[in-house]
Amino acid sequence: MTPIVVCSILALVIIIERSHTLQFNKIAPSRLREQLITRLRENGDIGRTQLMNVKEKTALGDILATGLLYRQYGLESMTMHMQNRASVQIHQLEKNINMLGTIGAIAPLLGLLGTVLGIISSFLAITDGAMQDPTMLAAGVSQALITTAAGMIVAIPALVAYRYFQRRIIDINAQFETQAGLMIQELYDYKLLENTSVSSAHKPERDSASEGHSSQVMSVQ
Repeated sequence: MTPIVVCSILALVIIIERSHTLQFNKIAPSRLREQLITRLRENGDIGRTQLMNVKEKTALGDILATGLLYRQYGLESMTMHMQNRASVQIHQLEKNINMLGTIGAIAPLLGLLGTVLGIISSFLAITDGAMQDPTMLAAGVSQALITTAAGMIVAIPALVAYRYFQRRIIDINAQFETQAGLMIQELYDYKLLENTSVSSAHKPERDSASEGHSSQVMSVQ
Protein backbone atom coordinates (compact mmCIF):
# COMPACT_ATOMS: atom_id res chain seq x y z
CA MET A 1 0.00 0.00 0.00
CA THR A 2 2.87 2.43 0.63
CA PRO A 3 3.83 2.78 -3.08
CA ILE A 4 0.16 3.18 -3.99
CA VAL A 5 -0.27 5.96 -1.42
CA VAL A 6 2.86 7.71 -2.74
CA CYS A 7 1.51 7.47 -6.30
CA SER A 8 -1.84 8.89 -5.21
CA ILE A 9 -0.15 11.91 -3.59
CA LEU A 10 2.03 12.55 -6.66
CA ALA A 11 -0.97 12.25 -8.98
CA LEU A 12 -3.00 14.68 -6.89
CA VAL A 13 -0.19 17.25 -6.83
CA ILE A 14 0.35 16.99 -10.60
CA ILE A 15 -3.38 17.29 -11.35
CA ILE A 16 -3.75 20.40 -9.20
CA GLU A 17 -0.59 22.02 -10.62
CA ARG A 18 -1.42 21.30 -14.27
CA SER A 19 -5.05 22.38 -13.83
CA HIS A 20 -3.79 25.72 -12.57
CA THR A 21 -1.17 26.06 -15.33
CA LEU A 22 -3.06 24.84 -18.41
CA GLN A 23 -5.62 27.63 -18.58
CA PHE A 24 -6.24 29.35 -21.90
CA ASN A 25 -6.48 32.83 -20.42
CA LYS A 26 -3.04 32.41 -18.83
CA ILE A 27 -1.37 30.78 -21.84
CA ALA A 28 -3.06 32.38 -24.87
CA PRO A 29 -4.93 35.62 -24.08
CA SER A 30 -7.73 36.10 -26.58
CA ARG A 31 -6.93 39.67 -27.71
CA LEU A 32 -3.14 39.65 -27.54
CA ARG A 33 -2.62 39.40 -31.31
CA GLU A 34 -5.11 42.18 -32.01
CA GLN A 35 -3.36 44.46 -29.52
CA LEU A 36 0.04 43.87 -31.10
CA ILE A 37 -1.24 44.45 -34.63
CA THR A 38 -3.09 47.61 -33.54
CA ARG A 39 0.05 48.98 -31.93
CA LEU A 40 2.04 48.21 -35.09
CA ARG A 41 -0.51 49.97 -37.29
CA GLU A 42 -0.56 53.04 -35.06
CA ASN A 43 3.16 53.40 -34.35
CA GLY A 44 4.74 51.52 -37.27
CA ASP A 45 6.88 49.49 -34.89
CA ILE A 46 7.06 48.14 -31.33
CA GLY A 47 10.11 48.75 -29.18
CA ARG A 48 12.32 45.84 -28.18
CA THR A 49 11.71 46.52 -24.48
CA GLN A 50 7.95 46.29 -24.97
CA LEU A 51 8.27 43.07 -26.95
CA MET A 52 10.50 41.51 -24.30
CA ASN A 53 7.87 42.40 -21.72
CA VAL A 54 5.22 40.66 -23.82
CA LYS A 55 7.48 37.61 -24.20
CA GLU A 56 7.80 37.15 -20.45
CA LYS A 57 4.10 37.31 -19.61
CA THR A 58 2.46 34.46 -21.53
CA ALA A 59 3.39 31.55 -23.79
CA LEU A 60 1.52 33.00 -26.77
CA GLY A 61 3.15 36.36 -26.11
CA ASP A 62 6.55 34.67 -26.25
CA ILE A 63 5.76 33.23 -29.69
CA LEU A 64 4.22 36.34 -31.24
CA ALA A 65 6.78 38.75 -29.78
CA THR A 66 9.60 36.53 -31.04
CA GLY A 67 8.14 36.72 -34.53
CA LEU A 68 7.96 40.51 -34.38
CA LEU A 69 11.52 40.74 -33.08
CA TYR A 70 12.75 38.85 -36.18
CA ARG A 71 10.32 40.54 -38.60
CA GLN A 72 13.12 42.67 -40.07
CA TYR A 73 15.00 39.55 -41.23
CA GLY A 74 12.20 38.32 -43.47
CA LEU A 75 9.23 35.99 -43.29
CA GLU A 76 11.27 32.78 -43.32
CA SER A 77 13.38 33.78 -40.32
CA MET A 78 10.32 35.08 -38.50
CA THR A 79 8.40 31.83 -39.03
CA MET A 80 11.34 29.65 -38.04
CA HIS A 81 11.90 31.46 -34.75
CA MET A 82 8.20 31.35 -33.89
CA GLN A 83 8.15 27.59 -34.52
CA ASN A 84 11.17 27.13 -32.26
CA ARG A 85 9.56 29.09 -29.44
CA ALA A 86 6.31 27.18 -29.88
CA SER A 87 8.19 23.89 -29.49
CA VAL A 88 9.82 25.16 -26.30
CA GLN A 89 6.50 26.32 -24.88
CA ILE A 90 4.75 23.02 -25.68
CA HIS A 91 7.59 21.13 -24.01
CA GLN A 92 7.14 23.22 -20.88
CA LEU A 93 3.38 22.70 -20.91
CA GLU A 94 3.90 18.92 -21.07
CA LYS A 95 5.88 19.02 -17.83
CA ASN A 96 4.91 16.12 -15.49
CA ILE A 97 2.18 14.93 -17.88
CA ASN A 98 4.12 11.75 -18.66
CA MET A 99 4.59 11.17 -14.95
CA LEU A 100 0.82 11.25 -14.55
CA GLY A 101 0.43 8.68 -17.32
CA THR A 102 3.08 6.50 -15.70
CA ILE A 103 1.23 6.60 -12.38
CA GLY A 104 -1.98 5.60 -14.13
CA ALA A 105 -0.17 2.65 -15.70
CA ILE A 106 1.72 1.30 -12.67
CA ALA A 107 -0.96 1.81 -9.98
CA PRO A 108 -3.01 -1.25 -11.13
CA LEU A 109 0.21 -3.27 -11.30
CA LEU A 110 1.04 -2.31 -7.73
CA GLY A 111 -2.47 -3.36 -6.75
CA LEU A 112 -2.01 -6.65 -8.57
CA LEU A 113 1.30 -7.16 -6.77
CA GLY A 114 -0.47 -6.64 -3.45
CA THR A 115 -3.12 -9.13 -4.54
CA VAL A 116 -0.49 -11.77 -5.30
CA LEU A 117 1.27 -11.18 -1.99
CA GLY A 118 -2.04 -11.40 -0.14
CA ILE A 119 -2.91 -14.70 -1.81
CA ILE A 120 0.54 -16.03 -0.93
CA SER A 121 -0.05 -15.07 2.70
CA SER A 122 -3.41 -16.83 2.58
CA PHE A 123 -1.85 -20.05 1.30
CA LEU A 124 0.77 -19.91 4.04
CA ALA A 125 -2.07 -20.22 6.53
CA ILE A 126 -2.83 -23.67 5.14
CA THR A 127 -0.38 -26.46 5.89
CA ASP A 128 -0.84 -30.14 4.94
CA GLY A 129 -4.37 -29.43 3.79
CA ALA A 130 -5.48 -28.01 7.13
CA MET A 131 -5.98 -24.41 8.16
CA GLN A 132 -3.39 -23.55 10.78
CA ASP A 133 -4.18 -19.86 11.32
CA PRO A 134 -7.61 -18.48 10.29
CA THR A 135 -6.50 -14.96 11.21
CA MET A 136 -3.60 -15.14 8.76
CA LEU A 137 -5.94 -16.37 6.03
CA ALA A 138 -8.35 -13.49 6.58
CA ALA A 139 -5.50 -10.95 6.62
CA GLY A 140 -4.13 -12.28 3.33
CA VAL A 141 -7.52 -12.13 1.59
CA SER A 142 -8.11 -8.63 2.96
CA GLN A 143 -4.72 -7.47 1.70
CA ALA A 144 -5.44 -8.88 -1.75
CA LEU A 145 -8.79 -7.08 -2.04
CA ILE A 146 -7.70 -3.76 -0.54
CA THR A 147 -4.57 -3.35 -2.68
CA THR A 148 -6.47 -4.19 -5.86
CA ALA A 149 -9.16 -1.61 -5.08
CA ALA A 150 -6.60 1.01 -4.04
CA GLY A 151 -4.63 0.55 -7.26
CA MET A 152 -7.77 1.05 -9.35
CA ILE A 153 -8.85 4.08 -7.33
CA VAL A 154 -5.51 5.76 -8.03
CA ALA A 155 -5.19 4.65 -11.66
CA ILE A 156 -8.61 5.68 -12.98
CA PRO A 157 -8.44 9.43 -12.08
CA ALA A 158 -4.77 9.56 -13.11
CA LEU A 159 -5.51 8.16 -16.58
CA VAL A 160 -8.56 10.41 -17.04
CA ALA A 161 -6.52 13.48 -16.09
CA TYR A 162 -3.65 12.35 -18.34
CA ARG A 163 -5.91 12.09 -21.39
CA TYR A 164 -7.60 15.39 -20.55
CA PHE A 165 -4.33 17.28 -20.23
CA GLN A 166 -3.02 15.71 -23.44
CA ARG A 167 -6.09 16.98 -25.29
CA ARG A 168 -5.75 20.40 -23.68
CA ILE A 169 -2.13 20.69 -24.89
CA ILE A 170 -3.21 19.72 -28.41
CA ASP A 171 -5.83 22.47 -28.34
CA ILE A 172 -3.27 24.98 -27.04
CA ASN A 173 -0.82 24.02 -29.79
CA ALA A 174 -3.57 24.53 -32.38
CA GLN A 175 -4.25 27.95 -30.86
CA PHE A 176 -0.55 28.83 -31.14
CA GLU A 177 -0.52 27.90 -34.83
CA THR A 178 -3.76 29.77 -35.52
CA GLN A 179 -2.66 32.97 -33.80
CA ALA A 180 0.78 32.93 -35.45
CA GLY A 181 -0.76 32.34 -38.89
CA LEU A 182 -3.29 35.13 -38.40
CA MET A 183 -0.56 37.53 -37.31
CA ILE A 184 1.50 36.81 -40.42
CA GLN A 185 -1.58 37.25 -42.61
CA GLU A 186 -2.43 40.56 -40.94
CA LEU A 187 1.14 41.77 -41.39
CA TYR A 188 0.66 41.18 -45.11
CA ASP A 189 -2.84 42.64 -45.25
CA TYR A 190 -1.87 45.85 -43.47
CA LYS A 191 1.42 46.06 -45.37
CA LEU A 192 3.50 45.93 -42.20
CA LEU A 193 6.20 43.88 -43.91
CA GLU A 194 6.71 46.28 -46.82
CA ASN A 195 9.59 48.23 -45.29
CA THR A 196 11.87 45.25 -44.87
CA SER A 197 10.89 43.64 -48.17
CA VAL A 198 11.28 46.88 -50.14
CA SER A 199 14.71 47.62 -48.70
CA SER A 200 15.96 44.13 -49.48
CA ALA A 201 14.42 44.28 -52.96
CA HIS A 202 16.13 47.55 -53.96
CA LYS A 203 19.54 46.65 -52.65
CA PRO A 204 20.56 44.41 -55.61
CA GLU A 205 19.39 47.12 -58.08
CA ARG A 206 21.67 49.69 -56.47
CA ASP A 207 24.54 47.23 -56.54
CA SER A 208 23.99 46.43 -60.21
CA ALA A 209 23.74 50.12 -61.06
CA SER A 210 26.97 50.90 -59.26
CA GLU A 211 28.69 47.99 -61.02
CA GLY A 212 27.48 49.30 -64.40
CA HIS A 213 28.76 52.76 -63.61
CA SER A 214 32.16 51.46 -62.56
CA SER A 215 32.42 49.36 -65.73
CA GLN A 216 31.65 52.45 -67.86
CA VAL A 217 34.39 54.42 -66.09
CA MET A 218 36.89 51.64 -66.71
CA SER A 219 35.98 51.47 -70.40
CA VAL A 220 36.45 55.25 -70.78
CA GLN A 221 39.87 55.04 -69.21
